[in-house]
Amino acid sequence: KKKSEMKGLCQCVSVLLLSNHFTQALLLRGYQKGGATVLHSHQKGEETTAPQWSRRAALSTLASLAVLPSATQAALPSTDLVDIYFGVGCFWHVQHEFIEAERKILNRGEAELTSLAGYAGGTKKGKTPPQIGANGAVTTEAVCYHNLQGIADYGKLGHGEVVGMRVPAENVGAFAEVYFGLFDDKGDRPDKGDRGLEYRSLLGLPGGMNSPLFSQVADACARRKQGGASVVQLDLVEGVGNDSDTLAKHKVWVMDSAKFPFFKGEVYHQFHDGFFPGEDYPRAYNDLRDRAVAQGRLTGTACPDIV
Repeated sequence: KKKSEMKGLCQCVSVLLLSNHFTQALLLRGYQKGGATVLHSHQKGEETTAPQWSRRAALSTLASLAVLPSATQAALPSTDLVDIYFGVGCFWHVQHEFIEAERKILNRGEAELTSLAGYAGGTKKGKTPPQIGANGAVTTEAVCYHNLQGIADYGKLGHGEVVGMRVPAENVGAFAEVYFGLFDDKGDRPDKGDRGLEYRSLLGLPGGMNSPLFSQVADACARRKQGGASVVQLDLVEGVGNDSDTLAKHKVWVMDSAKFPFFKGEVYHQFHDGFFPGEDYPRAYNDLRDRAVAQGRLTGTACPDIV
């Protein structure tokens, strides 16, 4: 255990894209079903079977560099907007839950939604290959999803999958409660088939465990126990970057988002169906991506992507 790990107040116990254009239209992700892997494309209803493989093997892709502006670590007025992020396994279904939370808790309309899939928690950033522009060859710092080109792979850089959002400071606790509701009674993520630090449980606040917002998070974590005696409490532990997987450890790494900022994910990963059966979301949800792109609210990244 790292000496720098600090128990939180919760005491909860006080936590493919491939390089050629042919494959850009059909990126697949699989889940296990009846001994085979069922592959879902972005087009609803398309389904094929293939030998078993992991999610990492099924996808090579994309990602991005778009850091949410850091919020101040001083005490914040309750109405101030603050950038935070949450991760617990695959970010596809997590984004859906926070989009719904923005609508329910904040009564936000489509153009006001801020929850985006992305990456955080690593100590490094990668670089894209040099691109020739008006000022000569230029490289861009990036954090990208696994891709065949090997560009800025988020796992190799120590990042985990998260969903970043911008919410009023007074509502951080309500969003943290949604987050802790995504864990099962044993304190684990639902998609246990995904293994590795990419899928660890982590959350980010400006100031981390020293943030004036942290008490809201700790209180939300403590309320998990209201689910009954069988509910395993979670440890909120200070993250130091490139932290290990949390599967079966009922732990959540708490990151200082000023030191470990959010990197927006690729367009392909936004408003995507979830990984498991039953997470085939309505077309209206998937279409949020295309409308956001068309209206300029969602832009491409420096990584391999579909735009």
